[in-house]
Amino acid sequence: MTTKTELFAVTDTVGSIVARRPALSRVFEQAGIDYCCGGKLPLAEACRKKGIDPQQLLDTLEKAGATAGDASVDPAAMSLTALADHIEATHHAYLKTELPRLTAMTTKVAAVHGGEDARLAQLRDTYAGLAMEMSQHMLKEEQVLFPMIRQLDASESAPAFHCGSLANPIRMMEMEHDQAGGALAKMRELTDGFTPPDWACNTYRAMLDALAHLEDDLHQHVHKENNILFPRAIERQG
Repeated sequence: MTTKTELFAVTDTVGSIVARRPALSRVFEQAGIDYCCGGKLPLAEACRKKGIDPQQLLDTLEKAGATAGDASVDPAAMSLTALADHIEATHHAYLKTELPRLTAMTTKVAAVHGGEDARLAQLRDTYAGLAMEMSQHMLKEEQVLFPMIRQLDASESAPAFHCGSLANPIRMMEMEHDQAGGALAKMRELTDGFTPPDWACNTYRAMLDALAHLEDDLHQHVHKENNILFPRAIERQG
């Protein structure tokens, strides 16, 4: 028999839970459960991988879901066009400002403090790869995929695209999301969970704070695409 709470079941995917209640992303962040790239996993399996009791997490989700006055954006209630616009205006705009700033910070901290911690050079290089990939990724979305999704949203019947099914470019975007998730996990590991050492200067501390915020924003960004925008676009195309 399926274990249920009032709001959720262990068979619900992690991504679908956050799609229904965006504020609950905080619960998964605290539990160390990936709700964006790993959003297709059922809750029970995600808990098993982390050694967490699914019933305990269900209880936590139930309490949080009942009390959270979620003032955040509800992407599940948006049209395909509105959601694509929101992702560009919110997450793409943030990355276009933040990626160059963090490039300068990671480069400076590695140059100044690399002698105290050799991992800072790895951090710089891992971040540089992520920044380059995300810049190219955003261009592909803004110039190719999102315009097709908007065209689909505006059409009464599914238009014919040069790529055939939208599932093809979407699959590539999801693969790139997985790569970004791997880079985020590596940066978290290299910085002991974005925790500064006692001797860290203000620039070092500011860099770690910015990287932690980048991780949080990318998790939200990827979740909105992988678990809401992309599946709805594929379903709409039929």
